[in-house]
Amino acid sequence: MRERWRDVWRGGRYLLLGLPGAIATMLVPPLLAAAALSTGLAGAGLVIFPRALVALRRWAEWNRRRAAGLLGVPVSSRYVSLSQGIRAQWRQVLDDPETRRDIGWVWRHIATGIPAGLAALACIGTAVFTVVAASLWWLFPADAPLRLLTAIPVTSWSWALALGGGQIVISGLVAFWAVPKLARFHARTCLAALEPSDADQLAERVGELSESRAGVLDAHGAELRRIERDLHDGTQARLVAIAMQLGMARETLPEGSEPLAELLRHAHEGAEEAMSELRDVIRTMYPPILADRGLAGALAALGARSGVPAEVDLGEVGRLPAAVEAAAYFIVAETLANAAKHSCATRVLVRLTRAGDSLLIEVTDDGIGGVAEARGTGVIGIRRRAAALDGTVLVTSPVGGPTSITVELPCGL
Repeated sequence: MRERWRDVWRGGRYLLLGLPGAIATMLVPPLLAAAALSTGLAGAGLVIFPRALVALRRWAEWNRRRAAGLLGVPVSSRYVSLSQGIRAQWRQVLDDPETRRDIGWVWRHIATGIPAGLAALACIGTAVFTVVAASLWWLFPADAPLRLLTAIPVTSWSWALALGGGQIVISGLVAFWAVPKLARFHARTCLAALEPSDADQLAERVGELSESRAGVLDAHGAELRRIERDLHDGTQARLVAIAMQLGMARETLPEGSEPLAELLRHAHEGAEEAMSELRDVIRTMYPPILADRGLAGALAALGARSGVPAEVDLGEVGRLPAAVEAAAYFIVAETLANAAKHSCATRVLVRLTRAGDSLLIEVTDDGIGGVAEARGTGVIGIRRRAAALDGTVLVTSPVGGPTSITVELPCGL
């Protein structure tokens, strides 16, 4: 029971303190409209409007923290500071989804805060009025006596005590039942208006994951380049030196050392095979030509040594993450190899373009078409490389040709 009365006290204080603010919030829409319209008056609104929205944010945040305190839930800070420059300030406040929530909260706050505050004021005010009025019943004129419980006149102290006590009990019971419910209802409404919806939270989470994924891919690409350099400049160089030393040892063996010569021959051939395998591993990890000549040079080299005459058209793609460059290189290499092996094509066109935060790779050949992924035509590998970057692959290959493979790779930095 004591806890319940504490809820009544906290809820009543919450609603009564918020009632003047809810009434004052009615001024917000016309003030914002005036600030927006004043942009045409010597440009005053260009400066005033963003600051008015920041003031609204602070006002909404104060109410949000009050609501969170009543409900006992944690909330993070939403305070905002304006950027430098009028254009940046307008872009900041207009692009911020929190601004739309603040404006939506204004209407909810008016619609719920004023009725709830007035209801709490009626419950609590009735009890206070009854105490004061019942003790002063004798000051009322005889032809217009004090009436309690809506209609019963008070004509004596006994009636004043009985009717006043009854009215206080009734108003207390109403407050006991209604005030905490009204306060929690208003607090939940406030938080619902100012907190991101499930869809907003999902979109925000997806954005965070996309950003972190891009960072991981960049780090992964940088690490692959480092490993490639270490293998190329360190391990491969040492294998070359060992192979040369073994070759020199074979040349300097005296006559009659056939067993030792056979061992050195096997060791020499093993070292050369290890170098060949290491070169293949380096090329599949991160093509050295990408680090040496960039994506344009690497694709030009692929087209030059393709089994089918290939034309490479590389548009203005800008700076790309290392992982995207490597994926684009391997995808083009795979499609050119597929065209040479399966399509009977006489010409292949490779085109790379940038569309916003996506890299588009289009490879078209004039072959016989009829690509069947289940028969191991290499398209499955292309799909896997694209899927690793959350990309998409579209294959159009009617029987008789032509075959067109379009790959879209996210490349936002």
